[in-house]
Amino acid sequence: MRAHPASWQLWTASLLLAVMPLCFAVSGRFKSLPMALLFVTGVVLLATRAESRQAWRLAWPVIAVCMLRLLYDIGNFLSHRLDWSTLDLPAQTLLFLGIAAVFTLPLKQRVIALGFSLTAVLLGAASLYQRYALGVDRPYGLNGGDWAAVEFAMYLLVLVLLAMLQALRPDTRRGDRWLHVAAVAVGLYGAVLTQSRGPLLSFAPVYLGLMLWHAMRSRHWRRVLVLFAATVLGMLAVTATLHRELVERLTDVPAEIASYDTGGDSNGSAVGERLEMWRTAWQAFSEHPLAGIGLDQFGVYVREQAAAGNASPLIAKYVHPHSEYLESMVAGGLPALLVLLLFLAVPLGFFARQLGHPRQPVAAAAAAGVMVIGMYALCAFGDNVFYRAMPQSLYLFLVLGLAVGIGRLQRNAPSC
Repeated sequence: MRAHPASWQLWTASLLLAVMPLCFAVSGRFKSLPMALLFVTGVVLLATRAESRQAWRLAWPVIAVCMLRLLYDIGNFLSHRLDWSTLDLPAQTLLFLGIAAVFTLPLKQRVIALGFSLTAVLLGAASLYQRYALGVDRPYGLNGGDWAAVEFAMYLLVLVLLAMLQALRPDTRRGDRWLHVAAVAVGLYGAVLTQSRGPLLSFAPVYLGLMLWHAMRSRHWRRVLVLFAATVLGMLAVTATLHRELVERLTDVPAEIASYDTGGDSNGSAVGERLEMWRTAWQAFSEHPLAGIGLDQFGVYVREQAAAGNASPLIAKYVHPHSEYLESMVAGGLPALLVLLLFLAVPLGFFARQLGHPRQPVAAAAAAGVMVIGMYALCAFGDNVFYRAMPQSLYLFLVLGLAVGIGRLQRNAPSC
């Protein structure tokens, strides 16, 4: 006879999982206790519950590629003899491998979904408060300072996509659906206020993919078309009337590219500085195509190049090249780029294979996984998406949790 956890244990685990996106966004000590409790719970489940071990193993491709990235980072750390602090972020992978085991329980999915959407509402409201009450030009969320606007926008838009997915599900309660819709509206508005071009442009194809997936499953093509049009028109109306700053930032891109001097003058523009960072990153990769220069060493390299006159002094303040793909090439050469691509592609393939699953919970979890990876993979072209704890934590938490959750659903398919 299969032993099931007590109801209060499931409620506690579900509530802890529900608040994790908020914990990541707040950072600091606020997240330490929930993460520790979930990690210990996951380890205990793997040690004592055969069902959890079996479900965890069904997600082995995703788990394996996360371990591969961790091992490669450790190898990079050892080969370049770096400071121990460079392993702080990679080591968090172990925490989330343990936390993922909690998703092998029959959790209260409604509680988790509501928690995620409430977080989107709170973060969106924080963006509005920073803009209208504090006068911040580009809201940056609850931590990180004004330079964190881009990653805050991406983080918020991931939660918006998850809220929209819940709003579209046919088994969502009416009252819950209104909360998810509110999360989409407030979260989207908050993201627009950040004026972050990369995440908003990345959001468009991922959101379109969600609409197409839902239309194919539900056969409600007209309803989906109306919803998609309403969302797009709403965003265009806001940006074109209330907040033309984003429109101006987008229209300035061609001029900023044209004015960029290939000799290294970034002209002080955001696009110019990015192009200069990318040129310098490519130079570092060309000099060290196989071994790279080490984790988190781009800032050191840039300052040396600026001092030698080989790079614009305007980019000497940056420690990352504003592209996750270039960051990996600089840090570890072609092998590191391959590891990063596997880190994105293997989970994407795992989830994509389940998009057409006949069971709604499995298909919905797969759609969530595809959207999360899609946002990160697209945003990674123009920004570093794994260089701080907040965005990396959300990725590992969602991707590993969703994969293990699908493993549980597949294992229990005959009895569910």
